[in-house]
Amino acid sequence: MNSWRKKTPLEWQRYVNNEVKVVADEKRLYRGWVYTVDPVSASIVLVNPQEDGRAHVTVVMGHAVDEVELLQEGGEEMAQRLSSLFSPDGVQTVSTEELQSKKGCLRAWLEKNRIPVSEEGEALCVAGVLRINPPYGSADCISSNEIILSRVQSLVESNPGTQG
Repeated sequence: MNSWRKKTPLEWQRYVNNEVKVVADEKRLYRGWVYTVDPVSASIVLVNPQEDGRAHVTVVMGHAVDEVELLQEGGEEMAQRLSSLFSPDGVQTVSTEELQSKKGCLRAWLEKNRIPVSEEGEALCVAGVLRINPPYGSADCISSNEIILSRVQSLVESNPGTQG
């Protein structure tokens, strides 16, 4: 077993979001930014962002890795850039403050409409039969009761606090 596979996940984490050079079987060289390391197989996912906004992705299988050399620290900007490459279009990150504001606004709207609502961790719970998970939109409502689900989703969509 090679030394790469003997490392712990915490040791692999050091390479994430950083530029590396990987020497694999038969002295093949790979270079790129580490997006992640699979903790089971020790495989490395390398990303090379392209000018057109897309990325070239290479997976170097863990059993083939002979040596990994750290070339450049990526920092928070690179972490966000790599993460955005794999996010669906239109997905926006929401700050904790924004989430709390949306949650409070939705809770007030539901209570104004005489809907019994409580909090269970980050989720809002309606009458014990429906959950609204972050980011608190109509698509985030979960219930096995289709009638309640439909009515609460309509109410969430009509929330004047979310328009604008």
